[in-house]
Amino acid sequence: MSRLFTARAFTVRALTVRAFTVLALAALAFAPPAAADGAKPFADNKKIDLLQLLPPPPPNDSALTRRELGEVLSLQITRTPEQAKQAYDDSTEDIWRFSDAVNNPKFNAAALPKFSAFFERVFETEGAVVDPSKDVWKRPRPHQMSELVKPASKISNSGAWPSGHATAGTLAGIVLSNMLPEKRREIMTRAFEYGDNRLIGGIHFRSDVEMGRIAGAVIAQQISTQADYQSEFEAAKSEVRALLGM
Repeated sequence: MSRLFTARAFTVRALTVRAFTVLALAALAFAPPAAADGAKPFADNKKIDLLQLLPPPPPNDSALTRRELGEVLSLQITRTPEQAKQAYDDSTEDIWRFSDAVNNPKFNAAALPKFSAFFERVFETEGAVVDPSKDVWKRPRPHQMSELVKPASKISNSGAWPSGHATAGTLAGIVLSNMLPEKRREIMTRAFEYGDNRLIGGIHFRSDVEMGRIAGAVIAQQISTQADYQSEFEAAKSEVRALLGM
């Protein structure tokens, strides 16, 4: 998988740096949410308000958006069938997309009930935090801006800013690598590829993905301070490490 981020990161570098600065300060100000035991999700947009943390998307007619559209069209031409297939498969949001990074046949839902239930809450959290901001910003996706774009990923017409998949992949990658630090490199590489596949699949612009990665990192930091998260995290961690013999 090519490292798309390092290839053209300059297109959103200034935007990303500003956003990280705001997030680093704002994350410290959050009070841990008071969630009931067993409740889903761990947090929502009232606890982590992306409208206050992320900058708005660039205008549809901006130079940045035009460059990003050009990148999507370029990737559409150069992507291989294997890349297109992985982009399509990565349209699914669940922890089992990290199976190749964990690389153990025992890593499956049937064998890990506590782990599975915990990550269901983690993925529910992504949607509860991200979806409301998408509905406000309503940034069009590449295929909504140009009929030349032919997505390889499953079609979505929800707002593009920030990418929910990039948020979920980053969030899940951070949480899973905290459980399995021995595999942190493989897990975070997979999380990075998961976001890149939104570009390869033609369903997001680069800056959507970058904002999703920032959102995922902030959500991971914030929910990690909560008592309900901590107790479920430890139970899930013990279960998966025992199963994998780690």
